[in-house]
Amino acid sequence: MELPKNAFKHDMAAGKLQIGLWCSLCSNIAAELVSYSGFDWLLLDTEHSPNEVPDILSQLQASARGTAHSIVRPAWNDPVLIKRYLDIGAQTLLLPYVQNAEEAKRAVEATRYPPHGIRGVTGSGRAAKFGRITDYLKTANDEICVLVQVETREALAQIDKIAAVPGVDGVFIGPSDLSASFGHIGNPAHPEVQKAIEDAGKRIRVAGKGAGILTGNEDEARRYIGWGYNFVAVGTDLVLLARATDSLAQRFKS
Repeated sequence: MELPKNAFKHDMAAGKLQIGLWCSLCSNIAAELVSYSGFDWLLLDTEHSPNEVPDILSQLQASARGTAHSIVRPAWNDPVLIKRYLDIGAQTLLLPYVQNAEEAKRAVEATRYPPHGIRGVTGSGRAAKFGRITDYLKTANDEICVLVQVETREALAQIDKIAAVPGVDGVFIGPSDLSASFGHIGNPAHPEVQKAIEDAGKRIRVAGKGAGILTGNEDEARRYIGWGYNFVAVGTDLVLLARATDSLAQRFKS
């Protein structure tokens, strides 16, 4: 067997626009359902969702045949968590709260086998098709995609150095945490925050890396795309379900 190509990684490197959906429902059925919707990628969240490794495994399995590439967000930039998600087959990780180039470098090292990193070695896990990809240990590094999340004013000041770290494929701006860092909690639409987001996107693209962001507002999403963001989550499964059910109930209860 051959190692699966990471289409998300290669398309992002080519500058192609990739539209995604944030998944927080912690359900393999929900993940499978939205994987056929036509999105380019799904984010399976464990930072702000009660997902654990077995839950993510079931969601990776369920979404494998859909159109969307599954990205996993570990709860922290932790080598143990990173190792476990890679071993169950995740090829793209979004690491939260990366503050500087050294933390970005540690994130990359945690995804690479020695001598290029510190990832623990096993060739018999799901990522290697249970040992059937015989050269997995030699080729796995090539298809791993590392995305780091910048979400504070301090990290923004370091974004050029963060983006320049070898092995960092993309930088994701977290608008909610960023707005809190600017003193505008709950208001990522504040002009000061929006100006910072625009500037960050330009700096990431100048560095030759993918620029990512999340918003549930269609006008904002289109504006971010215009600013050069090329992996953009345009909604969340949680909010879509809540809005649709609220609307349905209201139409019959009003």
